[in-house]
Amino acid sequence: MDETSQKIIDAAMMLVRDNGYVATTTKAIAKAAGVNECTLFRKFKNKKDIVLQGVSQAGWRANITPEIFENVQWDLQADIEMFMKAYMDRMTPDFVNLSIGLRAPQLYEETSSLIMKVPQAFLSSFTQYLNKMFDLGKIPKADFDALALTVFSSTFGYAFLNASFGNELSKVEKDEYIKSSVKMFIKGLEQ
Repeated sequence: MDETSQKIIDAAMMLVRDNGYVATTTKAIAKAAGVNECTLFRKFKNKKDIVLQGVSQAGWRANITPEIFENVQWDLQADIEMFMKAYMDRMTPDFVNLSIGLRAPQLYEETSSLIMKVPQAFLSSFTQYLNKMFDLGKIPKADFDALALTVFSSTFGYAFLNASFGNELSKVEKDEYIKSSVKMFIKGLEQ
């Protein structure tokens, strides 16, 4: 990937994040990248090609991989907090908004598998963690797939609402939310 192509990709992804896919034009991409439209079309087939190449880059996917969830202590409270915090630290408002822009009907068939890598990384890592905690005798047997989905949904919900509304909807800060949610989750697991 040459420097000009990367500038075009970065410009396109920022515009999709800020304006959505449909409202992002090749003219706007070229202007934001500091190139003319002819250069854009020499490097890429069309707008969709630019965005698909961008979404394939790890830097435009919030870098949420199973590896970020490996720092477990085998302490339920600390570990669930780590899972939630690791996700929320990477799933910034920018990435939430970009994810929304990438769900345009014109792109979704090609982007859905890449978008799903983020929740899949969380869900598979957390389910494996819960199974290992059960094997270690630290938690009772439960439907760990459903529990992982519950924790992920709570984590995703906070990140999405925070990206959409900031603290206008709720004044609950991230760390307070994580601690409170984890306490409720553990209490439910113990019953």
